[in-house]
Amino acid sequence: MVKRSRIIAFFLLLLLLGGTIGGTAEKIVRDIKLGLDLQGGFEILYEVKPAKKGDKIDKNVLLSTVSALNKRINVLGVSEPNIQIEGKNRIRVQLAGVKDQNKAREILSTEAKLTFRDVNDNVLMDGSDLVEGGAKQTFDDKGKPCVAITLKDANKFKQVTEKVLSMAPNNILVIWLDFKEGVDSYAKEVGKEHPKFISAARVDQVFNQTDVSIVGNFTVDEAKQLADLLNAGALPVELKEIYSTSVGAQFGENALQKTVFAGIVAVAIIFLFMIAFYRLPGLVAVITLSVYIYLILLIFDWMNGVLTLPGIAALILGVGMAVDANIITYERIKDEIKLGKSIMSAYRVGNRGSFATILDANLTTIIAGVVLFIYGTSSVKGFATMLIISILASFLTNVYLTRLLLGLLVQSRAFNKKPQYFGVHPSVILDITKTTDDTNIPTKFERLDFVKHSKKFFIFSGALTVVGIVVLLTAKLNLGIDFASGTRIEVMGKTTLNANEITEQFEQLGLEPKDVVLSGAQKEIGVARFIGVLSQKQISEVKTHFKKLYGEEPSVSTVSPTVGKELARNAFIAVLIASVGIIIYVAVRFEFYMALAAIIALLHDAFLIVAFFSLTRLEVDLTFIAAVLTIIGYSINDTIVTFDRIRYIMKKRKVKKAEDLVEIVNKSLQQTFGRSVNTVLTVIITVVALLIFGSESIRNFSLALLVGLISGAYSSLFIASQLWLVWKSKQLKEGKRKPQIEKDLEPEV
Repeated sequence: MVKRSRIIAFFLLLLLLGGTIGGTAEKIVRDIKLGLDLQGGFEILYEVKPAKKGDKIDKNVLLSTVSALNKRINVLGVSEPNIQIEGKNRIRVQLAGVKDQNKAREILSTEAKLTFRDVNDNVLMDGSDLVEGGAKQTFDDKGKPCVAITLKDANKFKQVTEKVLSMAPNNILVIWLDFKEGVDSYAKEVGKEHPKFISAARVDQVFNQTDVSIVGNFTVDEAKQLADLLNAGALPVELKEIYSTSVGAQFGENALQKTVFAGIVAVAIIFLFMIAFYRLPGLVAVITLSVYIYLILLIFDWMNGVLTLPGIAALILGVGMAVDANIITYERIKDEIKLGKSIMSAYRVGNRGSFATILDANLTTIIAGVVLFIYGTSSVKGFATMLIISILASFLTNVYLTRLLLGLLVQSRAFNKKPQYFGVHPSVILDITKTTDDTNIPTKFERLDFVKHSKKFFIFSGALTVVGIVVLLTAKLNLGIDFASGTRIEVMGKTTLNANEITEQFEQLGLEPKDVVLSGAQKEIGVARFIGVLSQKQISEVKTHFKKLYGEEPSVSTVSPTVGKELARNAFIAVLIASVGIIIYVAVRFEFYMALAAIIALLHDAFLIVAFFSLTRLEVDLTFIAAVLTIIGYSINDTIVTFDRIRYIMKKRKVKKAEDLVEIVNKSLQQTFGRSVNTVLTVIITVVALLIFGSESIRNFSLALLVGLISGAYSSLFIASQLWLVWKSKQLKEGKRKPQIEKDLEPEV
């Protein structure tokens, strides 16, 4: 008898979810803050140094510097800046949506130390003699813009003007901003080489007053900027730029549009795939995936997180990963239906049997995500944050919500006699009265002998490894500036660019690029790399020059040698920690030989990605490391699914000889082959969509993921389980721990 109340409850719940998402999604999306790579802006990492000899950099000095930088950012009118103290002597500044990046960069780095000097460069007064907040933009008696300041002590200014007046005919009071020691004289520097010269006024009388005007060849904006800088106060330290990246507004807008479109394509294909392959459960998966995407954006909004380009990539990638939980559960339900069990019984057993596998698979990816967050830079941290949120959200929606919705449909009994609604053809269902062994699940892959050719796979992987080592030793990696240090400039044109023309344009500015590579669908992006870090002045000239030439401000990234070495060291540590963490987890949950086999397979995958990038000369940057760590965390999923099946069959059967182990491994691989292919395929769909339709900025990241996913599927099927079989067979033949094999692999309750 059909229980209509369950179906009604299903549609009411569906209506509630749809209404909630439809009514709030637009506001949530609108409220999420976009990172600088999606709306333009820049990020700078400063090393904080003492302004004077003997000064020390402590927590109070860093906090004072952050406060001063905040005041300067207020001058720019930037909303929601991100300023963070890192370590003992570093400050990271992120400003998204800045229109004039050159101006912003100058305002941030200018120490704003105002000094009044005579022509012999003797300091007569400085910024400490000004009344706090007493500077303002005004006009002189000729209507020219100037800056009015208020001094603390009129008598001191009287003494200054008396001294300058006594130096006639060189009775000139020179005003400098950020005066650097070593300048010989006013005559050498005025208006020429020194960029911080403000004005030089002839003193014809003694002034006994606190109101003074700084008159120079200012525009209104320049005078206002100077007044704002003086009010913001001098920086208590010297800031040395050791890392920076900037993104033009057009770059950010294009990246956002392309990547969102790639996400829509990927999600649409996955939805169609799930419905076509799993029918009714697939429809439930579409519903839960929609809720999953909404939930991620909601949580990110609650966290007040900043959405970056790698973050969107992680969200899209997360959709593919989220399907894994559904596929693992649905395949288990299909297996039980094939054994002749009722839909209700298959649903219960499938849910119960898949939970541990899903948990294991997700936790290994979380380990990699946490390591990424700890050791990554800001953009990689954004990717890691979104990855971790995605995994947690998928666990909530695609385990609990899926069970609730699918449970209502199953319990309605409307589909009791219709296994085809669950993707199972009636012709493959066994007679339950004759089925005594639930390890003999019917599968279309029974003819595949995975173990028979294991030596060939070992030889093939060994050959790939040797070739990879040779390639790495000869060609090495094409390290990006993240690791090699230097400067990277992306120039965007409205039409196809020419590498020689771009090189000539740089040479006109006195710059010689190491190489210029064209990218983009129409070769409209030119990427130039330089050995060494360009100065702030050079970067400003490059931005101005190419904006006039092509109408778009180029994106510029610089990394000092110190930061490059740190990033390389952190990347190595991150891979090492993630690998050790996964070994420990798999060893605890399964057994040591399985953990060892799994980690060898993972390192095999990671190495193939590295070798592929060396062979193709693709640039290796921070997002490449994020891709490698993601593969390390994710590709173990299929291995865990296989190991979980091996463990289950081992519990049901007695192992007396090595041939029994061969049969168990073969059966496990045959029975999990379908779900292994489907889980990898859904993630590959998202990665291919990112490759074809996504932004150029994450093209190498997506390619690394694709290579890793294909390699991961291969190693899970032909390396990990086969290695375990070799070691376990050897152990069995030697007669060691023979009575404990079943006990070692007994699943936890």
